[in-house]
Amino acid sequence: MGSIKAIPLGLRIIGFFKLITATLLTCISFGAFRLMGENAGETLEHFILQLHLDPERHWINLALTSIAGVDPARLKVISAATLCYATLYIIEGIGLLRGKHWAEYMVVIITGSLLPFEMYEVAMKASTPRIAIMLVNITMLIYLIRQLRRDRRHHLESSVSD
Repeated sequence: MGSIKAIPLGLRIIGFFKLITATLLTCISFGAFRLMGENAGETLEHFILQLHLDPERHWINLALTSIAGVDPARLKVISAATLCYATLYIIEGIGLLRGKHWAEYMVVIITGSLLPFEMYEVAMKASTPRIAIMLVNITMLIYLIRQLRRDRRHHLESSVSD
């Protein structure tokens, strides 16, 4: 496909969303790598204080508590897995922004295959962020499946008329 304007708005939004998510995941991955060999809880608490956030707030305290108990080996696995997801999101995002059909299929397959796990997580421990992420992924899937069907129908109609 030619210019980015020729790419449907929905695909551009999903593509940019994927790239923003990839950027955040990359930051998380490098942050986790940086915490290896240090006391992760103390380092994170120092960072929170530098940002002038209250470490006694519920979500911040919860993050500090959960990170304080993570050993370096597990931190390494988390960091590597997060970097792998970021790489996938970069590939998906760039493919979508370039109007590549393989990227649409890739997002449908990967997001669709992870959806049962998201549903399980929501069923086991529902939270607003988990529900929101699941709904965003379902919306993306529905849109992309419709887009792929529309493109296929258009392709079939144009090949019949030729």
